[in-house]
Amino acid sequence: MSDVVTGDAVVVEVRVAQLPSRALALIIDMVVQLALMLLVGLLVGSATVLTDEALTFALTLLLSVLVAVGYPVIFETLTRGRSLGKYALGLRVVSDDGSPERFRQALFRGLAGVLELWMLSGAPALISSLISERGKRLGDVFSGTIVISERIPRAAQAPVVMPPQLAGWASGLELSRLPAEVADTARQYLSRWHDLSPSVQHAMGGRIAAQVASYVSPPPPPGVPAHAYLSAVLAERRRREEMRLARQSPSPAVQAPAAPAPQYGLQYGPQGTSYAPPPPPPPAPAPPPAPASNPAPGEGTRDRPTPGGFVPPA
Repeated sequence: MSDVVTGDAVVVEVRVAQLPSRALALIIDMVVQLALMLLVGLLVGSATVLTDEALTFALTLLLSVLVAVGYPVIFETLTRGRSLGKYALGLRVVSDDGSPERFRQALFRGLAGVLELWMLSGAPALISSLISERGKRLGDVFSGTIVISERIPRAAQAPVVMPPQLAGWASGLELSRLPAEVADTARQYLSRWHDLSPSVQHAMGGRIAAQVASYVSPPPPPGVPAHAYLSAVLAERRRREEMRLARQSPSPAVQAPAAPAPQYGLQYGPQGTSYAPPPPPPPAPAPPPAPASNPAPGEGTRDRPTPGGFVPPA
């Protein structure tokens, strides 16, 4: 992982592409370029209007250089930082500040690639990638770009858990207007929440929570942090989806009792503050003497209030 400072002075962690994946993507791109160069050579050689061998060689060389430069420039400009090889390996070229690659950056990388990769057999690119902390080749160093990996293992994404304090409120949410794209954005934020700095957690979470709140009603109770609000919305959305799929199942199966949601053991504070563990519960009082008549099983404890629960701040 590497830190990228955006144009808004926000530090975001990105996954820098490793050298083996970049090398494999480069091999795929070079195979495609060699095929295009061979096709250009065959077309120029078969042209009957070119009788001068020197002119034929010069034209073939010029078109080959145009292929070597134009292929990465055109692909990375149109796809915002991807070529065929990078697309196959899940890589993307971005600016040092995390913004999409610009045309001038793609052009500089393409021109430098002719020198690094074709004329010098990739030796300068290999040495520069090994020395640079971010694995940059010379074209990346001078154009201000970095190659990142966009593929994250699915096993690293933990399921969203319903905060126990918000379970009752979430059961009455209106979620029909929530777009799938907004829900995916919130899910990605929650999966990376522990990897973000506190300032980014608060700023990014506030923006995403405000976007989700514009599609969801009613609003959350006062004092609920952004990540807890998003967790409640996504967990309730998943629960309803599972119930809908269960009703559509052709053969009802015996379902095991649902496991209780893991308790956070935390109390909500004012907006923007972190969780703090609550004080330990007081010891249970001694049982009162047994009454003359024995109550029915379960009476006397059924209506006893349980400690904890969500209480909005005053």
